[in-house]
Amino acid sequence: MKRIFDLVGSLVGLAILWPFFLVIAVAVKLSSRGPVFFRGNRIGRGGVPFKLLKFRTMRVNDGSGPVVTTAGDTRVTAVGRVLRKYKLDELPQLVNVVRGEMSLVGPRPEDPRYVAMYTPEQRRILDFLPGLTSAASIRYRDEEQLLTGPDWERTYIDVVMPEKIRIDVEYLERRSLLGDVRLIAETLLAVIR
Repeated sequence: MKRIFDLVGSLVGLAILWPFFLVIAVAVKLSSRGPVFFRGNRIGRGGVPFKLLKFRTMRVNDGSGPVVTTAGDTRVTAVGRVLRKYKLDELPQLVNVVRGEMSLVGPRPEDPRYVAMYTPEQRRILDFLPGLTSAASIRYRDEEQLLTGPDWERTYIDVVMPEKIRIDVEYLERRSLLGDVRLIAETLLAVIR
């Protein structure tokens, strides 16, 4: 049932949002050189890697920067800042949902580097299909603002990441279709606010 919900929801979303995709694609292309889409390595259900799609929000560089975006990251373009603020950079992940790599609701997929640091308990999160939104992503909507200073990565690894995993596992253990619909509505309201 969840797969049908995800497939129908993502196809309807793509059908409604394709004009916005075109506008965003042109804005990204005009704002800086490089591709329209970012394809990031992420880990999905069962520890299977996949390519996460996003609208590119950063300048193209040599890839030496941090994996996680921090507060005031100078790599983010002006258009990218707007896309990130309203989470519009995440819209291409509807394609990941259609492909079956993601769900509309589930834990946000993590970079392989950080998944390698998971404790056995935290690895339980990999039992679930990653999602476009989650209980933790709503709670940590402004995560970048928490990641400041020279020890930002330690904060992410020791505080933010474990708390996000805890919130999502707690939600997923009692999830329901109605609960997923509520989370999608909360996400939309958070973006509009």
